[in-house]
Amino acid sequence: MTARLLTGTADAATDRTVVGENLSLPLFRTLSGVLAGHPYLKVVVDRAEDTWHLLDTAAHPFHVDYVATRVLGMELAALDAELDAFNASVYMDPDRRFLLGVLSLHTDRDAEDRERTFLVLETTEADTMSGELLTFFYEFVRERVDGRLPVLLKPANHGQEEELAAISDRLVPRVLSHELFGTRTRTPLNPGEATGRLRFFRTNEEYAAAGTAPGWADIVAMPCLPDDIPRVAGFLNTAPITPLSHTNVLASGWGIPNAIVRDLEQLVEKDGLDGAWVRYRVGEDEIRLERLEQEPVLRAPAWHQQRIRLEPPLLEDTPVLSLHRLRAADSDRYGTKAANLGELHHVLDSRTADLTAFYGRPRPPREDLYGHLATRLGLDAPTTPELRATAADFVSSTVAAPEGVALPFALQQHFLASSPAIQQGIGKLKMALELDATEVLDPLCLQLQQLIRHTPVPESVTRRISQAFPAPPAAQGRLVVRSSSNAEDLPGFSAAGVYDSVTTVHGTAELLDAVRQVWASLVSPRSVRLRHQVGISLDDTYMGVIIQEYVPASLGGVLVTCDPTRREDFRNVYLNCSPGSPERVVEGTVLPQQYLYNTVEGGGRTVALGSWGDGLPAATRARLADLSLTGRLLQSHFSAADVDQPLDIEWLMTERGDFRLVQIRPYAL
Repeated sequence: MTARLLTGTADAATDRTVVGENLSLPLFRTLSGVLAGHPYLKVVVDRAEDTWHLLDTAAHPFHVDYVATRVLGMELAALDAELDAFNASVYMDPDRRFLLGVLSLHTDRDAEDRERTFLVLETTEADTMSGELLTFFYEFVRERVDGRLPVLLKPANHGQEEELAAISDRLVPRVLSHELFGTRTRTPLNPGEATGRLRFFRTNEEYAAAGTAPGWADIVAMPCLPDDIPRVAGFLNTAPITPLSHTNVLASGWGIPNAIVRDLEQLVEKDGLDGAWVRYRVGEDEIRLERLEQEPVLRAPAWHQQRIRLEPPLLEDTPVLSLHRLRAADSDRYGTKAANLGELHHVLDSRTADLTAFYGRPRPPREDLYGHLATRLGLDAPTTPELRATAADFVSSTVAAPEGVALPFALQQHFLASSPAIQQGIGKLKMALELDATEVLDPLCLQLQQLIRHTPVPESVTRRISQAFPAPPAAQGRLVVRSSSNAEDLPGFSAAGVYDSVTTVHGTAELLDAVRQVWASLVSPRSVRLRHQVGISLDDTYMGVIIQEYVPASLGGVLVTCDPTRREDFRNVYLNCSPGSPERVVEGTVLPQQYLYNTVEGGGRTVALGSWGDGLPAATRARLADLSLTGRLLQSHFSAADVDQPLDIEWLMTERGDFRLVQIRPYAL
């Protein structure tokens, strides 16, 4: 077919879309846009006409709009009215007329270290092309691209990977997502912009040996930022890290830019950036680091004036309770973490909560996403009560809440009041905070922590802790002791990784030591400074404690009910995991496997394999898809004030293959 320029429509003067023309690199660059740092071009294959359309990215941001209005002659309003059905016809119908995809341009180094340019063809993540259709799509495009440009097919989801498994990679050369992006030199983690002084450390030892701690005007760059880093202007990681690490959760909560820049050392040496004033910007598609010629005039950041208000804690004599007896409103006596786990027990046991509200929110031009949820749950045109009941049953059958007990603030208060030395230490610390005597805060905090860890626990407190268990702790085996403060998991103050948990506890003596360690973490230098910066008074801050039996895990990790690097994405849930305990993921001791699961149209894809060479089996990935959908449904209840507020969920898979949720809290955006 002869190539032609599309004309006769609204944007004809600037629309450079072509039909039927073979693709050269100059033509690609003429039509392409940029996404995640890579030039890309939308393509539409019309099987009925045996031709393809190369879309001008600037003129046509959406495939389906182009196909409907420019090829089929539909009005945009008509398309909007039946958008989901139209999407199904082009992304899921096995006999579809149109094949929609994207060609992106990449470079790497060949075996002789020469730069190689190649194209990658992929579909949308919701596309359900069979192996036969994927082969046809690839061959159609390959025949029409300049033969000097290699073309690889990238399966867009796990379903496509499985379809291609039976097809020779000689027939369809391919690259997997984690192979393409797992070694990216630069990766955005948390968007934002900051002006500050760059402090570059080649090793963690260099950071520890630095003479002065980073300040609010510093942008800190190093291989892996420590969890106890103070509040600064920006983060730069020079080694790979997951978007769900503690430091990136902090970056998100603090609203500061964070990115992976693996070639930063070369940039620092080339431009003399260490110690220089820079302007640093992280966006979804680019990372910029610009040296400033002179020191800027900086005003103290807005968080210096930020004030977080706590509900007054209730310190009257309160019993030690099993987690399943708590509700969300008990956070003023047992802490946010314990209260959320109690609320989770209630949701799973009662099955009365509406877990569909997220899908009921309008997503223009859609009135709601109830139809998509019904499909995910295997329902055909359910009534509203049927949809809600099925969602509740699905969640209750997929996950369980941990068993355990919660120690109230009152026990900590009894313990602190039992020691005059501790009371004197608290008084000195309060005075230093009132006088803003920051130079003496750290030694005062460390002294007070030492006192708390070594002061005997009163018999009355010991008895109440011991009576919470039906058998002595030694007979129960290993226990896990977790923090549950009233100054964490708050809007504007997440405190991720700030307080202590102890995961290897055996016997009564170790249990009491662990409880005191958790109590002492409330007055660590870092936690005191962070709270003081946002106006949280030491008088209002208390620590509850969660005690649970240790459950061996075959798999564990963290999921957030959003894509942390694409804030406008309402479809995907981001999940990290590694064999064993989820603490290995959040502490950054391993690089986890990373997955994205679409909770609207369905499907999932592997983002990175982390420290492991192989991905998870297909059956396990399918289970993780159920877990991701469960997280999205729970968002409807736990984010009731704003159902678009994502959750941060820590989970594990037991050796029997059951899921347990061990923590649930808001994810700061």
